[in-house]
Amino acid sequence: MFGFRKKTEAPSERILPVHIAIKMDGNRRWAKQHHVPRQAGHVAGSEAFKTIARYCNKIGVQYLTVYAFSSENWKRSEDEVSGLMSLLRKNLRDVLTIFRDENIRTRFIGDRTRLDAELQALMAETEEVSENRTGLRLNIAINYGGRPELVAAARAIAEDVRAGTLAPEAVDANVLASHLETAGQPDPDLVIMPGAEKRISNFLLWQSAYAEYWFSDVLWPDFTPDVLEQAIADFNTRKRRFGGS
Repeated sequence: MFGFRKKTEAPSERILPVHIAIKMDGNRRWAKQHHVPRQAGHVAGSEAFKTIARYCNKIGVQYLTVYAFSSENWKRSEDEVSGLMSLLRKNLRDVLTIFRDENIRTRFIGDRTRLDAELQALMAETEEVSENRTGLRLNIAINYGGRPELVAAARAIAEDVRAGTLAPEAVDANVLASHLETAGQPDPDLVIMPGAEKRISNFLLWQSAYAEYWFSDVLWPDFTPDVLEQAIADFNTRKRRFGGS
């Protein structure tokens, strides 16, 4: 079930990753290069996100997880955070309309409690409206961090043990994975890191343990389907061992 899926419409026998994860990085540097305000970079990045999500659905990718706003992004200036929240609200309204005919199912991972009521309501509406769609499963990570996710999972497991519904010796990797926000989904096969930075930035720490990483100097607003195809082509050159020989 969680293996690879071939792109049957292509003439070649390339392997299409079942689950692609992307850390959408480089908006601010793109804005600086183009001598425009930071918010313009974030707007350009949001357009790239919509294009890539639709393209992934078109070619048959089953799962796409994008890092939209990390739990560390609150450290940015108040003006930038406010602008990002406004853009997130606009993007979710766009998702409700643009993805309506795309057969894309959207869900959110991350701690929603710090988000304002309007944004939380839009997230809930987006999930509800798209619940029965059968195409691409799109995960949007908002106020997400891999470490907080693992801490929350550990706390939930501890509560189960204290309640007597889970024996301590029964706790294993599968139990922990079942308490993560991506429970029931395959782990990413390919994690794409645009923006020229060589760090994972607290993104899907558990889930990406055996993923193939692809780093690119392309800043996220300039990330196109052609660049995604380069990542997929490189993925096809890898020999995945999952810790084996």
